[in-house]
Amino acid sequence: MSKLKLGPIVEDKPVKVTVELPGPLHRDLIVYAEVLARETGQHLTDPIKLIVPMLERFIATDRGFAKARRDNHRASIASDDPNKDGSIKQGN
Repeated sequence: MSKLKLGPIVEDKPVKVTVELPGPLHRDLIVYAEVLARETGQHLTDPIKLIVPMLERFIATDRGFAKARRDNHRASIASDDPNKDGSIKQGN
C-alpha cells in the first residue's frame, strides 16, 4: 500500500473555477483518484476534486511559503504599531 499525501476528500461548498490542464496532468489525476479511492474506500467520480486538497496540502507543507507568510504577517503588525520606531511615548 502506498503512502499518499492526501486523505479522504471532504465535501465543501463548491466554487466554480475554470482551468486548462495539460493532458498528462489530467491522466495523472485520474490515476491518483483511482489509487486514493482504493486506499480510502471512498469513491471519487471526479478526479478534478483532487486539485483543491492537493493545492491546500502543497501550501501547508511549503516551508518557504510558511516563512514568507510569517515574515509578511510580522511586517504588517510592525507597520500598524504606533511605536514602530522603537521609542516609548509617555504621557505628560
